[in-house]
Amino acid sequence: MNWFFVALLGYILLGIVFVLDKFILDKSVSKPVVYTFYSTIFMFAALLALPFGVEFLVGVDWIIAAIAGIGFGLGLWWMYKAVSIGETSHMSPFIGAGIIVFIYALSRYFLGEELTNVQIVGIVLLVCASLLLSFEKSNKHNGFHKGFLWGIAAAFAFAISHVASKYIYDVYDFFSGFIWTRAAIGLVGIMALAYPSVWKTFQKKKKEKSKVYAKRHVVGIVASNKILGVVAVILIQYAIALGSVTLVNAMAGLQYAFMFLLIIMFTKFAPKVFKETFTKKELLIEWMGMFLIVIGSALFVL
Repeated sequence: MNWFFVALLGYILLGIVFVLDKFILDKSVSKPVVYTFYSTIFMFAALLALPFGVEFLVGVDWIIAAIAGIGFGLGLWWMYKAVSIGETSHMSPFIGAGIIVFIYALSRYFLGEELTNVQIVGIVLLVCASLLLSFEKSNKHNGFHKGFLWGIAAAFAFAISHVASKYIYDVYDFFSGFIWTRAAIGLVGIMALAYPSVWKTFQKKKKEKSKVYAKRHVVGIVASNKILGVVAVILIQYAIALGSVTLVNAMAGLQYAFMFLLIIMFTKFAPKVFKETFTKKELLIEWMGMFLIVIGSALFVL
């Protein structure tokens, strides 16, 4: 069960990344497409690993690797749009629940994955938990809103990416598969160049010293966030290569539980840095969701 612990560490790091993503989108980057550009275009740097034993793909596998990369990049883009509209403690679990459902259907049809009855119960519990955690009642929204539509699109894109990646990992060694699928994410960065808001970020403008300092501060946060994100993705992709793509992604519920605890801590002790509004009903539902996450995840190792 090495894949379980690898995935666990990856999701803990990803929980931190999600909180920082929301902070960056709220405080410094108003356009999700701009953040997507800078989150994806540098993935072409993965090609620098080519001289170190990367195996070249054959035939249609190039297309599948491209689908894996583009799907992941579009998933990020649409997830950023969803999070920019709603609260991350709600949108992220909703997207996670959608990913689990879509992956289960796609992996069963395309990869022929079969799960035990106990594992299926675990997935059902994690889906229920993620949907509970997605219950949103805030100053801006009360129930379902446009952000959830972007969330559904993001979930489908991520699911396609993970299933396509699993196919590549099964045919090639993990290192080679990871390099090609990650490099393909950069194609979404090229797509983002079609948006004027991305081009405007290249223009030099005179800024006050305080703004320049703030920008440097944000750059440090973004850089740290991206490093954590890369490590988290490597761990989760490696777990997918080792185990079941459905089970690894079903564990995302642990990420949302950890993320929720972080958000509560920031809201209580550092509201000027990060703050979300919770009603008593929301808190009760969130704790119920986390309880289901613990039970559902435990069923994977039985």
